[in-house]
Amino acid sequence: MFAVTALLALASSALPTVLAHGGVLSYSNGGKWYEGWAPYNTPTGQSTIQRSWSSYNPIQDATDPTIACNDDGTSAPLQLTATVAAGSAITAYWNQVWPHAIGPMLTYLAQCPGTTCTGVSASTLKWFKIDEAGLLSGTIYDGQWGDGQMIADNSSWTTTIPSTVPSGNYLIRFETIALHSMPAQFYPECAQIQITGGGSLAPTAAELVSFPGAYTNDDPGLNIDVYSNAAQAQTTYVIPGPPLYGSAAASSAPAPPHSTASVPVSSASSTATHPNSSSAPLPSSSAVAGTVAEYGQCGGTGFTGATACVAPFTCTALNGESAFLCQDSD
Repeated sequence: MFAVTALLALASSALPTVLAHGGVLSYSNGGKWYEGWAPYNTPTGQSTIQRSWSSYNPIQDATDPTIACNDDGTSAPLQLTATVAAGSAITAYWNQVWPHAIGPMLTYLAQCPGTTCTGVSASTLKWFKIDEAGLLSGTIYDGQWGDGQMIADNSSWTTTIPSTVPSGNYLIRFETIALHSMPAQFYPECAQIQITGGGSLAPTAAELVSFPGAYTNDDPGLNIDVYSNAAQAQTTYVIPGPPLYGSAAASSAPAPPHSTASVPVSSASSTATHPNSSSAPLPSSSAVAGTVAEYGQCGGTGFTGATACVAPFTCTALNGESAFLCQDSD
């Protein structure tokens, strides 16, 4: 661990000091260490599992064409692929110390067609979310966030590849979103992996998204003023993006790491891709047998899922009716 810390500190010291930003610099899995792309160095001769990227600056538009992997999405001439066992943990390391503690952490996978991801553009793929952490405790204004947990964990984030994911060639996309300023700041990087020993549970259509396309600038989890008066009392937060892999078919499906086990109930995660506002009255959760669990989405313009909450929760407006969640009416 000392060697890892020393290496990351050295890499961090090489960052342009004028930019209080950065990205994923390396990965580890199964006892193996993988250096990332060096964005400010010449691309000539660089050989890594990470897709190339060119700037430590954030992406500040949810529809930016580079939002998939923080660049044009293509593979490098000397692109490598890491072999990763399904059910194993993979860790991404950011430059230290990561400066933005307010916002969510997210991890996505996208399966590539054919026998390799090399030569496949990230913008052509369908992505599904395998890990997320939003507001862990407290309020939007002064609570503990997934980003803060990443910083506390040596500026790193560990995600377990679900054992049910089919074997094959994938891009893995680690992302941190900073909410300390508006517009939101996106920091995604991608790496090529080959998953072995996988299962047979393919993501559902509701769990698949494109980048760009997965987010909009008006999403309630992105268009948010964390310093507002309302944020000082708000204890729920809608994590942007699709529902977690394995959760769309049944609300009782096991959730990946960080989504529930380490996140108190105050960290609400979205169960639809883009919840929006709705002025129409919502059906009472007591009118029919409820199926939506606590903090699940239950309404909003364009929302087509179930609207009846399990007892004793009721469908409640959030963020000025920009989303509706099942919550305790008390």
